[in-house]
Amino acid sequence: MHLSASVAGWIAIGAAAASAAALLLTLACYLALRRVRQAQLVLLGGGREDLVDFAVSLQSRIDALHGSVNEVAAGLARIDQRVDDTVSKTAIVRYDAYENSGGHQSASVAMLDSARTGVVLSAIQGRDYARIYIKELDRGRASVALSPEELEAVERAMAS
Repeated sequence: MHLSASVAGWIAIGAAAASAAALLLTLACYLALRRVRQAQLVLLGGGREDLVDFAVSLQSRIDALHGSVNEVAAGLARIDQRVDDTVSKTAIVRYDAYENSGGHQSASVAMLDSARTGVVLSAIQGRDYARIYIKELDRGRASVALSPEELEAVERAMAS
């Protein structure tokens, strides 16, 4: 098969146009890739690793952060438990234990934790003597009956 010179010329012109279009498309792709790489460098902070490596390292840092947060939360739970077990509720009630004594010389002090466990200390003052009583409470229950003043001290302590 023999092609004429004019047909061969047109084929050459078409091939040149196609190659020019391919060259322009290649240049456009190169410029787009260059913009993506520049944006990637901004994201990576100037590092030379690729975006996948950066994402993997970022995920490992996030996992480490979650581990640290879990440790802090566990420590905080332990501290909360210790605080709940400390004497944090206190109150004092002053009163006259006996008629004609005056001056509110007797007192009951409640020292409790958040679960109503602790002690009630009462000092009863008479004219010529003083007595001190200590009663234990375990979750609000006393082994020995509490006086009205001691009950009031317990209620005031738990209200604070």
